[in-house]
Amino acid sequence: MEIVLSIAIGVMTSCGVWLILRPRTYQVIIGLSLLSYAVNLFIFSVGGLKTNVPPILSDGVPTAALADPVPQALVLTAIVIGFATTALFLVVLLAARGLTGNDHVDGRSDPK
Repeated sequence: MEIVLSIAIGVMTSCGVWLILRPRTYQVIIGLSLLSYAVNLFIFSVGGLKTNVPPILSDGVPTAALADPVPQALVLTAIVIGFATTALFLVVLLAARGLTGNDHVDGRSDPK
């Protein structure tokens, strides 16, 4: 399971970086979102991948078998902040497109 999660994080990170390097602002926003999701998955995986283990403390279950709740709380907070920043980026994208007339990162249109 760890190798599947590692591959997923790597693919999301590489796709996010590739999209960030694109010339259009919408692609940059999608790339930033993918990169933030990859970081969230990485932080979530730091807490440990446990299966068939109860999430609460009970008699007879060692605490080492439980998943760490701190990375889960950090990821939940990061998801909320990521939604807010994505909404802000979209508003800035719409305002910039209205002012410049195109959606390129550098403000120039395609060469013809």
